[in-house]
Amino acid sequence: MKPYYITTPIYYPSGKWHLGHSYTTVCCDALARFKRMDGFNVFYLTGTDEHGQKIEQRAKEAGKPPQEFVDGLVAELKQLWQLLGITYDGYIRTTEPRHKKSVQQIFTKLTAQGDIYKSKYKGRYCTPCESFWTATQAKDGFCPDCGRATVESEEECYFFRLSKYRDRLLKLLTETDFLQPQSRVNEMVNNFLKDGLDDLAVSRTSFSWGIPVPQDESHVIYVWIDALSNYITALGYLQDNNQNFTQFWPADLHMMAKEIVRFHSIIWPAVLMALELPLPKKVYGHGWLLFGGDKMSKSKGNVVDPFILCGRYGVDAVRYYLLREVSFGQDCDYSAESLLTRANADLCNDLGNLVKRTTAMARQYFNGKITKPKAGEGTEFDQALTQKTNTLYKEVAARVDKIEISRSLEAVFEVVSSANKYIDLTRPWILNKEGNTAALNAVLYNLTEAIRVAATLLLPFIQDAPQKIFASIGVSVPKSFKAAKYGAVKAYQTTESPPLYTRYDVQKELDELDLIARAGEKPPAKTETPQKEGKPMITIDEFFKTQLKVACVTAAEKIEKSDKLLKLNLDVGGETRTVVSGIAQSYTPESLVGKKVILVYNLTPAKLRGVESQGMILCAVQDGKPVIVSPETAVSNGAEVC
Repeated sequence: MKPYYITTPIYYPSGKWHLGHSYTTVCCDALARFKRMDGFNVFYLTGTDEHGQKIEQRAKEAGKPPQEFVDGLVAELKQLWQLLGITYDGYIRTTEPRHKKSVQQIFTKLTAQGDIYKSKYKGRYCTPCESFWTATQAKDGFCPDCGRATVESEEECYFFRLSKYRDRLLKLLTETDFLQPQSRVNEMVNNFLKDGLDDLAVSRTSFSWGIPVPQDESHVIYVWIDALSNYITALGYLQDNNQNFTQFWPADLHMMAKEIVRFHSIIWPAVLMALELPLPKKVYGHGWLLFGGDKMSKSKGNVVDPFILCGRYGVDAVRYYLLREVSFGQDCDYSAESLLTRANADLCNDLGNLVKRTTAMARQYFNGKITKPKAGEGTEFDQALTQKTNTLYKEVAARVDKIEISRSLEAVFEVVSSANKYIDLTRPWILNKEGNTAALNAVLYNLTEAIRVAATLLLPFIQDAPQKIFASIGVSVPKSFKAAKYGAVKAYQTTESPPLYTRYDVQKELDELDLIARAGEKPPAKTETPQKEGKPMITIDEFFKTQLKVACVTAAEKIEKSDKLLKLNLDVGGETRTVVSGIAQSYTPESLVGKKVILVYNLTPAKLRGVESQGMILCAVQDGKPVIVSPETAVSNGAEVC
């Protein structure tokens, strides 16, 4: 299998995670999933950049040691990636011993060969960006990256000889496709390379939260050597276990938002040149996710909470919006209205109704069983749909290779749209009325094939709907694109399935989201009625951090030496969870098998009587005894409770 190495930037844990972080990570996840299904051996890396003055300050403000401060934020980030279905293969933290050791070795190597030297820095410094600027760059004293005020700074530093590599960098950017899109190349050449490069400060003495410089621990290694090296330290560079480095370096794609392209297209390749290592094959700087015309940013307070959006509208809707709405490489102004409109139009109306109509007609006319037609049994409208279906994989693959993510999804939904139009053209209800069984079977087969192939190509981008589609048409979920072509399935046995998506009242949802936003701006008003349980009020944001799912008890047994505890095995939509619950005095193990329960899905596992409990089931209390909370009607295992 051909290796494919893709990376996000490593994120800075200084505040609340937002939709902008999710955008880059979901895009990389879609590409990683696609490449896996396309036969590549993928290594997908993400992680966190955990050192620096800003984190040291934030930790002090929070009254915590820096390590404890970042540990909590990293745990939240990993929860978010789990919620969004991010399938990373490696997670690197710059506070890990393996990273620290390799970074110190890199610093020592570059110093020994003369690429790093000690001198004194004097100029402007931006604390939020943790960047040094010359007086010319920091025009009127403001940071050219974030626009905030800089301060005069003078300190002893180690410098990397960035100027030494200027000509090679200029050639790299102007004579190859190393950096994309082309607009980023123009920015780098005109703004940074054209008039030459200054050497780069790569150590600091004004704070201590970082990796010490070897043999000079009054300095800590600065972000340019520390954070950027994560892409090779995560693979085992200069470590005993370096098989991944041998197999996967150089990276196929470094992806990031455009504000850090300079670091990855100028500083990082220069460091690699100094280390005499191969350069990444491609650096891609995508546009910003804007909020009200401004960059989404923790420091500006205009974040959008992905936990809330996923909790209300499902992961598919959020992932689809991020991947489909934005013309990749360009800026996009986020709005809840556009997210809801996309979900209603594409997911609910186009895809959901197509699947519902097709499977309903298959059950109505053929008891769900449809077979591959013989030549000449169809209609005059068949060829256009079958040809689109047959070429969809190649079309999507070509767009993925160009990192045209939005256009990849556009191609899939062109087939979905064609299939919906095909129903109107062929009018299956008329074929049934006329008794034209062969043509009717052919039409439904063609529709089901279009649905199957479209669902296969959707798997890298969204997860919930494709899984339901394959279940409804009686086909196992494919692990590759080998069968993503027309005619690969000879017969189908379709079954009734719940609707793929809910249609939202856009204005009602906007009003609700407005209430949530305003509730998060300030603490709720105090109530004059005493709370019986003595528990504090929480915001809607805090509530939506809890993820609830419907599960079914498949087995139950008593915990040895306990009168209260039962061990339950739960089916959570194909995933098995073990939960220890204190309900033994109200329920026998036999009475629980087959019972639907509500599982607190994202609860940290805990050991009870030697058994790891992977969640908790919801119960009410009546007369001092637990009563299990269950859905009042049949609900699929794994369904979200919101």
